[in-house]
Amino acid sequence: MQLITDIFHENNGWYGFRRVTLELRERGLRVNKKKVRRLMDKLGLKGKRPKVKYRSYQGDMNGTVKNLLLDEVVDDDHHKTYYKRNFSTTHCNEIWTTDVSMFSIPAGKLYLSPIMDIHNREIIAYSISKSPNYAQIQDMLDKAFQQYEHLEGVIMHSDQGWQYQMKAYHQALGERGIVQSMSRKGNCLDNAPMENFFGIMKNEMFYGHEAEFETLDELREAMEEYITYYNAKRITEKLKGLTPVAYRRQSLKKQAI
Repeated sequence: MQLITDIFHENNGWYGFRRVTLELRERGLRVNKKKVRRLMDKLGLKGKRPKVKYRSYQGDMNGTVKNLLLDEVVDDDHHKTYYKRNFSTTHCNEIWTTDVSMFSIPAGKLYLSPIMDIHNREIIAYSISKSPNYAQIQDMLDKAFQQYEHLEGVIMHSDQGWQYQMKAYHQALGERGIVQSMSRKGNCLDNAPMENFFGIMKNEMFYGHEAEFETLDELREAMEEYITYYNAKRITEKLKGLTPVAYRRQSLKKQAI
């Protein structure tokens, strides 16, 4: 119970019972997650849950494209055809996703625009701005392009936000050979990986702490520090108990073999 408490507070109270269990196993203790949950309940240690996000949809500006992350499923028994979301990948830099989220405090607002690699859930580039304009999107893309020279065939997925319907955005992706994909109108689950990241980030470092940030500079610094923590230190059950950065390294080694 003491070790569980230490892990919980080392991660600022951001870990729920699943990640605490993974961290215990990483430290050599084979403990069932149900037991960890019971002990955390007894200790009064509970992870936080996400809230809502900023929406950038402003209608169809004739710049929408097809959702490439859907599989067509034919139900012969019921004579129906429907589509199932498919976020599966086999390697890094196969599918990227992006979105914009707002962080509001009494001193003002900041908007976070990140790119996530769906394969390992890593935030590979991001931009923070006081207003959600296209310059922010271009800055984010420039940072990503500086890291990776060859991006031909990468799918870039987003919602139908006005930023992603702009001609400049289409052109920026096209020049790199990146294939654009968009969620269906009003369907936030079509971009679930990014929605999940925003929920985790706000739940762990922002909600309930808004009054602690007296200036936008303080908030920006906290956001940057969290993204570094998320990529390099925060373990994830879906990544087999690894951090996004560690999972990328493991994946690249497998590709090399």
